[in-house]
Amino acid sequence: MSEVRRLEVLRAIVEDYVHSREPVGSKALVERHHLGVSSATIRNDMAALEEEGLIVAPHTSSGRIPTDKGYRLFVDRISDVKPLSAAERRAIQTLLDGADDLDDVMDRTVRLLSQLTNQVAVIQYPHLGRARVRHIEFVLLAPRQVLVVLIADNGTVEQRVIRLPEDIAEADLADLRAALLGTLAGTPLSEVGAKLAAGVPGVSAEHADVLQALCTELVHLSAPTRDERILMAGTANLARSTGDFPLSISPILEALEEQVVMLRLLSEMQQDARGISVRIGSENPYNSLSGTSVVATGYGPDSSAKVGVLGPTRMDYPTTMAAVRAVARYLSRILAG
Repeated sequence: MSEVRRLEVLRAIVEDYVHSREPVGSKALVERHHLGVSSATIRNDMAALEEEGLIVAPHTSSGRIPTDKGYRLFVDRISDVKPLSAAERRAIQTLLDGADDLDDVMDRTVRLLSQLTNQVAVIQYPHLGRARVRHIEFVLLAPRQVLVVLIADNGTVEQRVIRLPEDIAEADLADLRAALLGTLAGTPLSEVGAKLAAGVPGVSAEHADVLQALCTELVHLSAPTRDERILMAGTANLARSTGDFPLSISPILEALEEQVVMLRLLSEMQQDARGISVRIGSENPYNSLSGTSVVATGYGPDSSAKVGVLGPTRMDYPTTMAAVRAVARYLSRILAG
C-alpha cells in the first residue's frame, strides 16, 4: 500500500468522522474524497490501517473510526497550523483589547476560546512568582487616603485603598512613588519584601511613617495570591458531546471542577515545533481524562502559564490548534502592553 495514500485515507476517515460522528465506509471515502482508486483498493488500505491500530470497527459496523493512535498520526502530520480568518482575528482583538484588568482579560479569553472551538476552554493565571514589577502608582484620594496600584510585567494589576498615618501633599507622594519605583522596577514580585527591607534611598526622614505604610501595602499586593489557579468556560459544550463518551462524563466534570488534575496536566504539557501541545485520549496520564483530548500552548513573557481546550477525541484538531495558538498570541501581546 502506498504510504502517501495510506495517510490520505486516514486523513479522510478522521475528517469525515469528526464531521459526521458516524463510522466511515470505503464507499463514502471514494465518493467524497476523490482518492483516484477503487472502493476495493480503499477497503484494502483500511484493512492495513486497522491492522496497524490506526482505525477500528465499532461494534458490528462496516465503517471505521480513528483510534487514539490514528488521531496522533493525523495530528503529527499537520505540517503547519492554519491561520484563522481575518474576521476571527478581528473578533479576538476586539474582545481582548476591551478588557479592563487581568481578571477581565482571563474571563474574556476563556469565553472567546470556548466559542471559537465549541469545547471547554481553560486558562492558568500567569505565575505571579515569576513576574516582575513594571509600574507603581499612588493616587491621593483624600489627605490621608491613597489608592496603591502595583502593575506586574505579566499584566497583573493589584490595587487597594489604604489610610496613611499622616497628611501628605500630592508632590511629596509623587516623590515617594518615584523613589519606590526606582527601587523596585524589574524586581521579581517574590523579592519585593526583601528589596524594601534593604531600604529605599532618596526619601527624607519626615515621611518615614508614610513610606512604611506604602511599603507594607506593596508587600501585601505582591504576594502571589493567584498562583495555581485556572478559569474555565464552556462545560456545557462537553455535556452536549455525551455521545462521544461511552461512559459517564461525571469523572471528567469532577476533574475540571477540582482543578488539581488540569493544573498538573497543563504544567506537564510540552510544546512541539509548531508551538502547540496535544494530548490525545489514553496519552493523558489521568484516568478521568482518558476519553478526552487537550490542546494547549503557553502564553505571557515566559510562556509558563497555559491556555487551551479540552474536548472529546473526535475533535476538529486543525481548527482547534489554530484557535488556541491565535488566542495565546493576542493574549501575550496584551499582557506585554
